[in-house]
Amino acid sequence: MARQRGFEPGARLPEQQIASLCNVSRTPVRAALSLLAERGVVRWEADTGYHLAVDLAAQPAISAELPSAEEDELAEAILRDRSARRLDQTVTAAALMRRYSADRKTVLKALNKLTEENLLDRAPGQSWLFRRTPDDPEAQGESYEFRLLLEPAAILTPGFRLDGARAAALRQGMDALSALPDAAFDTREFQRLDMDFHGMIAEGCANRFIADALADHLRLRRLPGIYAGVNVFRLRQSLLEHLNILDHLESRQYEVAADLLRIHLRLSRNQRPQAASRGAPALFGMISRPE
Repeated sequence: MARQRGFEPGARLPEQQIASLCNVSRTPVRAALSLLAERGVVRWEADTGYHLAVDLAAQPAISAELPSAEEDELAEAILRDRSARRLDQTVTAAALMRRYSADRKTVLKALNKLTEENLLDRAPGQSWLFRRTPDDPEAQGESYEFRLLLEPAAILTPGFRLDGARAAALRQGMDALSALPDAAFDTREFQRLDMDFHGMIAEGCANRFIADALADHLRLRRLPGIYAGVNVFRLRQSLLEHLNILDHLESRQYEVAADLLRIHLRLSRNQRPQAASRGAPALFGMISRPE
């Protein structure tokens, strides 16, 4: 929440506000803030409560250092194994309990989490069915075609609104990542920024059906290894393309921003290793919309 809202060092972190935004009670928020205080990320002041103690834009790896709940770790392990085809499309709670040596309560929490994120569907009996994800060349091509149809349309829909604080935080994060040498380039941080950038566009759309469709699809793209094989040079290009699109969104040049987003998606589609032999369309020159 602090990243998305562009909080700077010293910003106050009220428990009730965070609880409302995260849709939880104050108890887990208080525990999370206590943990962050131990890590030096926030500080406690007797008169005013918790405050942000660090510059989040300059420390992109903080979130990766935090511990995960047991069911969250299990959910990630299930996704990794499905992505590597070590799990069939249909799974059962009993089989997962045996495979991961986990108790039934933890397995069911992990399955419910993946179901809530639209990565799994309930099937008859005590079984769950993985939804199709863009983890093979054919599905990735279809994913990009879907995004090419809807993401630029999200920007051009009347009533589109850009979250200024979130955009500013994204810009800081992308600038910080771009400044790192290749050897230190963090692919996980790129994935976080990439997902947040495209999520910001989806959430800014005033058409709830387009926004929901893009949000659902975005969740399918968070599988481990989704950026495997994409070289650092292309990831750096993507950051610059994001920043260019962001420039035009902030200046309310939505037509140009939508055109640049199409170019970005086409370049990403055609420069993936699986798609390299298909060639890239002519994308350069004047950018204009047909009259």
